[in-house]
Amino acid sequence: MPQSKVPRRARTTSKRRHSRKTSARAAVPDPLKLAALPDEALLEIVQRQTFRYFWEGAHPVSGLACDRRTSGTPARDSLADPAAAPITIGGSGFGAMTLIVAVERGWVTRGEALERLGRMVDFLLRARCYHGAFPHFMDGRSGATVTFGRKDDGADLVETSFLVMGLLCARQYFDQDTAQERSIRARIDTLWNEVEWSWFTQGRDVLYWHWSPYNGWAMNHEIRGWNECLVTYVLAASSRRYPVPPDVYHRGFASGPGFCTGKSWYDVELPLGMPYGGPLFFTHYSFCGLDPRGLSDRYADYWEQNVRHVRINRAHCIANAKRFAGYGEQCWGLTASDDPDGYSAHAPDNDNGTISPTAALASLPYAPSEVMPVLRHFLQRHGKRVWRELGFVDAFNEERGWYADTFLAIDQGPIVVMIENHRTALLWKLFMAAPEVREGLRRLGFVSPHLGAGRR
Repeated sequence: MPQSKVPRRARTTSKRRHSRKTSARAAVPDPLKLAALPDEALLEIVQRQTFRYFWEGAHPVSGLACDRRTSGTPARDSLADPAAAPITIGGSGFGAMTLIVAVERGWVTRGEALERLGRMVDFLLRARCYHGAFPHFMDGRSGATVTFGRKDDGADLVETSFLVMGLLCARQYFDQDTAQERSIRARIDTLWNEVEWSWFTQGRDVLYWHWSPYNGWAMNHEIRGWNECLVTYVLAASSRRYPVPPDVYHRGFASGPGFCTGKSWYDVELPLGMPYGGPLFFTHYSFCGLDPRGLSDRYADYWEQNVRHVRINRAHCIANAKRFAGYGEQCWGLTASDDPDGYSAHAPDNDNGTISPTAALASLPYAPSEVMPVLRHFLQRHGKRVWRELGFVDAFNEERGWYADTFLAIDQGPIVVMIENHRTALLWKLFMAAPEVREGLRRLGFVSPHLGAGRR
């Protein structure tokens, strides 16, 4: 079974031309009017509203992504003291990718985005790291580590890989021959080149998720698939200073009973992974940058893997064996999110009636004709209970009459990025154009029509 860590943020065992400086509580586009728009116009507004999480809702000092925000009055907002909010390393990688989308679509200027990105990168260069890797959470004022778990108080290699994925996309995008953009690229290269991927093997044929200066390797969490960590191994193999050999991928990530299963669920055969495929973030996080179209290796065709995973998740909600209120063809999507009881990695075999908008919306590239009716349904049926100032709230449970008042970076980011990948493949093109990534994929035995020559 994929082994991903569990604490608060879910994992599963086996986790404009010019900007408008508006308040986070500015007017929200009317959900019923939005639902009546043509597809492209609707997607544009959903992306732009969700981007506000990373633009207006970013940490005021570092510019990095806050772990979460709370909707409503200032007294209820988790950023009533904005500077005290922890920032999330993985979510900040997704946030860097949304900056690219914002420039490309004219929501902010190139100069504004460069200023923000420069602030983010400069902060990371000053912040505490461990053999080049960053912690899961960080103090957005000082760069000190914020403990995520009792012994999870040091490096988090998976979160670092999501950050690096986003920064490499930014390096590829901001490619002009100006002093400012050359400097941004050089600083990103410094962060990327200093991650000691090979050190995180402990000399064995597998990567380890955590290391702590106080607890060492005590968590002993091997990163084995199938889960959200494919990009971690790709980047580890792509590193020019601290690469891992291909055997670390083949004997580590691709080993164990939970990787190649080839079992069927709801009459859909799934090449890889746990029963029913697990939470849908497996199809999102690594594939915000990795282009799954035509991507394959000796284990799977990754486009087919993700498409089938989405089909199984949808079929489970339509079958609705537990008879949860609201489930159906226009209301499906199980993944890691808040729920009435706290936080969980929702999946067909861990289903309490909680629907997470990011699950279906970030799956748009895999099932566009099935996802668009879900988007319209959320707006028409649930309206302002789910559609608010920073996009869709994290989750809702119609069975229990519960609607989150939270937004999470790791759920908002994939909405913006994966919708853009459906519309233009922008982030896929950028990440797959990085020469190191192309080299790393080839070293691991991947085949893709997108491994030709690219920018830089």
